Amino acid sequence: MYFNNLIENNYFSDKESNKKDLIKSEKFNIVTVYFKKNQEIPSHPEPYAVFFYVMKGKGVFTNKDGIFELKSNQGIFIGQDEIRGIKCLEDMVIMGVQDGH
Repeated sequence: MYFNNLIENNYFSDKESNKKDLIKSEKFNIVTVYFKKNQEIPSHPEPYAVFFYVMKGKGVFTNKDGIFELKSNQGIFIGQDEIRGIKCLEDMVIMGVQDGH
């Protein structure tokens, strides 16, 4: 499977973050999530681990270790059942590599 232009400007929504599934398998999933400035996913637990990679923009990420401001080319790992949250500081696109679920 080949991907070109992973950031698609038409996926930004003024109402809420917008997720695009790239790969779904038994072992892992890869998604891109598009945020407009000030959009937020409140802190909550999830039953799978994930690595978030900021492809574009800047945001604040929460995990069990604290609160981290990340920008393009930075990432964070959040383990299974950990609290996670995201607050967007400017238009942002992230890639999430998740355990299969």
